Amino acid sequence: MTDIDILMPQDWSFPIPIAYGPGRLAEIGNRCVAMGLSKPMIVTDRGSRNLPFIAKLQKYLKDADLESTVFSEISPNPRDDEIAKGRTEFRIGRHDAVIAIGGGSAMDGGKSICLTANNSIDLWAFEWEKPPITVTADEQFPTLITIPTTAGTGAETESTAMVTDTAKGMKFCICHPDLKPSLAILDPELTVGLPANLTAWTGVDAMVHAIEAYLVPGFNPLCDGLALEGLALVSHWLPVVMREPENLAARGGMLAGSCLAGISFMQGLGFVHAISHMVGAEYDTQHGLTNAIILPVVLRYNLPGMEDKVKRMADAMNLADTSPDAFIATIVKTLDDLNIPRALTEIGVPADCIERIAEKAMQDSAAATNPRVASFDEMCALVETAIIKAR
Repeated sequence: MTDIDILMPQDWSFPIPIAYGPGRLAEIGNRCVAMGLSKPMIVTDRGSRNLPFIAKLQKYLKDADLESTVFSEISPNPRDDEIAKGRTEFRIGRHDAVIAIGGGSAMDGGKSICLTANNSIDLWAFEWEKPPITVTADEQFPTLITIPTTAGTGAETESTAMVTDTAKGMKFCICHPDLKPSLAILDPELTVGLPANLTAWTGVDAMVHAIEAYLVPGFNPLCDGLALEGLALVSHWLPVVMREPENLAARGGMLAGSCLAGISFMQGLGFVHAISHMVGAEYDTQHGLTNAIILPVVLRYNLPGMEDKVKRMADAMNLADTSPDAFIATIVKTLDDLNIPRALTEIGVPADCIERIAEKAMQDSAAATNPRVASFDEMCALVETAIIKAR
């Protein structure tokens, strides 16, 4: 695949309509008109509210004679009270769509608001472990459009969202099978200005998604193929984009790899996310960075006995040595090259939360699809290692 190939605009129809390519954001106004929309609500996070892509998005909508407002009261780890406020703003503004733009928190915030915007259903009724709730004809979800501005979360093609339950101090996954984004715009130009640390953290997040999804037990060749191709793209382009942050092809490769990895984890994740979710819920840490720190700890636990799967991941990354030890060593070197902290203590997570985080992590939906079961004591050991010295 050449740079020319990666920079060529593409329209993909799987698993949802995706407009990929530099400059595709400019189409948003006409696409909204074609969908019959008149007043979308833009949802983003607090840190993105004043970034240029928000003003650019609103200009494109205005040029198409569409009115829009911005809701930006979303934390790095979205909270249930923020979603409730967003639902109120959606109703007061009489909006007919949500455009979620930004990183993973903006995606999760926008999707969560969509789930509750047109009904009186409690947010937690949509929790992943519960049977899908019935939504009546007059409670249908508003149109959802997703526009990622980071290459990491891969959250743009599904309705799943991670939200913090403020009463329990835990993150839960919420979704509904009837809510699907009507359009995702993958525009590499939107990621060019991303700071180096966020490029690294979100890039490793995509890598974690691909690795954990591929290690999920069971037969799912579709997700497995997406995970391996996502891993191949991210492992190739992440070093390039760190060296050459203005390289649009590298940004495009990362955005496509992130998207594939995000689709692949519909079959599940593992202990990296189970622990990271609960750390983020309590300490509001950046999700990709938290995943990156925890990754080698969980790999050392999971990979013994998984030589066949490790070999396929190593092949996707073009590694000469395909053993589990060499694979882990490559991951560790990647994290070192990206200046990822070596312990959760370095990002403000104290050592006195080990048992509490371990107990919550074992209840996380991602823990159920980890390839190796852990006892409570084993989970405590993983959490303790991640906090004190992950690598």
